[in-house]
Amino acid sequence: MHDISSLINKHQPVLEEALRSNAERNQLVSWPKSLRINILKDEEARNAGQAAFEAHINSEFGALNIEGATEFFGAEESPYGFSLEVSYPLQDIDAVVHAGRDAMKEWRSLSVAARAAVLMECLERAADKAAEIGFATMHTTGQGLIMAFQASGGDAFDRALEAVAMGYRELSAFVPSNTWTKQVGREEFVTVHKSFHAVPRGVNLVVGCSTFPIWNSTPGMFAGLITGNTVVVKPHPKAILPIAIFVASMRATLADLGLNHNIVQLFVDTAGDPKTMDLAMHPDVKLIDYTGSSAFGDELEKIGHANNKAVFTEKSGVNSAIIESADDLDAILDNMAFSMVLYSGQMCTAPQTIFINGKGVTVGDETVPYGEVVDRLTEKVMNLSRHPKIGAATLGALQNEATEDRVAAAADMDEGRLLLESERVGQPGFPQARTVTPTIIELKADKSDVYGREWFGPIYFVVPTDGFEHSLNLMTDLVKRVGALTTSVYSTDAEQRALAEERIVFEAGAPLAFNFVGKLWVNQSAAFSDFHGAGANPAGTATFSDVSFISNRYNMVGVRDMTPRA
Repeated sequence: MHDISSLINKHQPVLEEALRSNAERNQLVSWPKSLRINILKDEEARNAGQAAFEAHINSEFGALNIEGATEFFGAEESPYGFSLEVSYPLQDIDAVVHAGRDAMKEWRSLSVAARAAVLMECLERAADKAAEIGFATMHTTGQGLIMAFQASGGDAFDRALEAVAMGYRELSAFVPSNTWTKQVGREEFVTVHKSFHAVPRGVNLVVGCSTFPIWNSTPGMFAGLITGNTVVVKPHPKAILPIAIFVASMRATLADLGLNHNIVQLFVDTAGDPKTMDLAMHPDVKLIDYTGSSAFGDELEKIGHANNKAVFTEKSGVNSAIIESADDLDAILDNMAFSMVLYSGQMCTAPQTIFINGKGVTVGDETVPYGEVVDRLTEKVMNLSRHPKIGAATLGALQNEATEDRVAAAADMDEGRLLLESERVGQPGFPQARTVTPTIIELKADKSDVYGREWFGPIYFVVPTDGFEHSLNLMTDLVKRVGALTTSVYSTDAEQRALAEERIVFEAGAPLAFNFVGKLWVNQSAAFSDFHGAGANPAGTATFSDVSFISNRYNMVGVRDMTPRA
């Protein structure tokens, strides 16, 4: 085995910085140098990443080093208009889970400091493949290249390190052993030698999603690993390549360090023969992380409750915004328009339903009529999405054909008034890309059966209300009923903001953003600072990364020993 003590010394300064950032909720800049490159300006890195990605096309993915793999499968298609034709080894569920179980004894025997150092080494080496992973992300999810490089690079790696730091802190909270003495009589004492063990729960299944295969997987992966569990990643069949590259790198690092590479595994299934439920039901799988639709997430939660498995979900909800008053209305609408156009609304944090005071929005001493506010917002969305230089790159492409069908169905429904109709946008170099502009529909406040359910993709609803209280009631009800990962309120009134915080955060349990303008959008979630998730409302059970995201993955078990010591 590699000298782990040298790794501990190597990574300790960054780990201590991560611990401080976690505690103080401050920014920590991505630490591997390879995550700091500008993928557009660094032509050499960009070309190398693209070449590495293209080398996977029309080939078997053998980098996972799966022993005895004979059957391969792959059906990924780029949303930019071509098939990847990458095939991955198919494996037996029992074999994979048992391999993870067998690797656990070695992994849990390492100290938490050693596990943290190994995981940081895995991240550091995987960062060298950041550009390759970025192109793979772009051509499986439809993200634009810059977004793909950031989301599957620095942002995802920071979330992984955040989980490592949180786990290190929690597992270091108690001494591993002590000698305990108690007086039981006038001159009689008892002495017990005690040791305390953080016992991992078992194999941790991480179920990936099709839109953020790295970012949504790394928190659960590294929370499971730092607490001594082994991990099996089950990617979405349409977005395998990015996480396959990442997992393959981790396995290579583990092997190079003399550790069992089955501490981390990838299990691939097919859309025609899904295996997620079979994996989740396996008795040795004790932890499940999931990102995706509420229907499937609900089923996994039921499995967890019935079988004593910890289940961490990030499901679908309806994110909403209130526009009531502003110092600079254009700044608000610019920020909102970008949030709506970014990655065509395919982010779990994107706003969908926008409540606007039907009497108009107060700007200083004036009131801008509701109709003008809506017209200006619609125009900004249209102009940005059709912008000749940045429009297509900001929109990206629709990951799934079903999303494009949903956009068309939204425009054709009888309810409401169509404010902006979606249309195709050309992607430079990719004439077959599924790229469309957003659809915006105005609905009455009593149409919550329509705007109160998730319409995944670039579909947005504008709802005129009777005023701030009405808007807040509608938003609160929405969060309580279907959940939300983000909410936004634009108001210059301190009392209104205080009321919104009381209702949305404490009563409904959703994250809340006030008056976001400029180059920070509600879609974004910063590692080490923002607690991302919806553990307090129906949109999920997990929060990246609070204490419960870590502590529910192990149990403290003690040993008491009265054997006399020499």
